Amino acid sequence: MPPSAQPPADLTQTGVTAPENPARLEPLISQIDALLPQTQCGQCGYNGCRPYAGAIARGEANINQCPPGGDAGIYALAALLNQPYQALNPAHGVTKGKLVAVIDEDACIGCTLCIKACPVDAIVGASKQMHTVIVQECTGCELCLPPCPVDCISLQAVPGRQMAMSPAESDLARRRHQQRQKRLALENHATAHTYAKDQTRMETRPASDTAQPTPAASEALKQAAIATALARIKARQAG
Repeated sequence: MPPSAQPPADLTQTGVTAPENPARLEPLISQIDALLPQTQCGQCGYNGCRPYAGAIARGEANINQCPPGGDAGIYALAALLNQPYQALNPAHGVTKGKLVAVIDEDACIGCTLCIKACPVDAIVGASKQMHTVIVQECTGCELCLPPCPVDCISLQAVPGRQMAMSPAESDLARRRHQQRQKRLALENHATAHTYAKDQTRMETRPASDTAQPTPAASEALKQAAIATALARIKARQAG
């Protein structure tokens, strides 16, 4: 349980039970997930909406840990699970209206860190090239802000939108997040397969031919590239 979470409700009084076979919880997890906003922001203390739904179904988390869902989401979860309403736990944040990320394209250095952070692949671009946000697909999760080394990303409120996500936006975000998870799994599998082949190939070579850059050296090269890009930005601003 995340440190900020309150003790879970007594499941014997709510109708939620944790069966010995975890697979039996999947229908309930899907029902809970359907009521979550799908921002995939992690404010609940879990790595996405479905993991939070799973924690609720297992009695490991409360229903009041989702700021984007607001009171409406808490009431919906309470009705589904036959639990009493609980006010939003302020330890997890506050409810905000619809937000979208905007990149200052003149300041962007093309580091791709925001692309890697976006849980719904709503940022497009390439290394050392300008990045941009697909506004219609952005959930306003804010996960792209911390990794940006030049602070060129800001959040803008959408006028007239008091809730973070509409039902249609939540459905789209869920699909895009699932697609991203599948893509990452395939990429990780391909990387592991390539690594295994490379290791086998290296084992058959003379030791003098198998020298490879260490992870520390690779990270140093990456940081040096970012530092060079930052220096370019500062020089441009000074000029």
